[in-house]
Amino acid sequence: MALRIDEEVCSGCELCVQICPDVFEMNSDGICRVKNGADESLDCVQEAIDSCPTAAIIQE
Repeated sequence: MALRIDEEVCSGCELCVQICPDVFEMNSDGICRVKNGADESLDCVQEAIDSCPTAAIIQE
């Protein structure tokens, strides 16, 4: 499983960071990114994917 953020549609709402701060963080442009070395198997990842208002979190 790999996560990526579609930066074209991320609104920068930070909901993913609030839900799963061990995996997601905001970059200097106000766009979400997946932290390097993050445990992408955490239960909160799916909650963040389901909660993203723009469907910017993509699980491959």
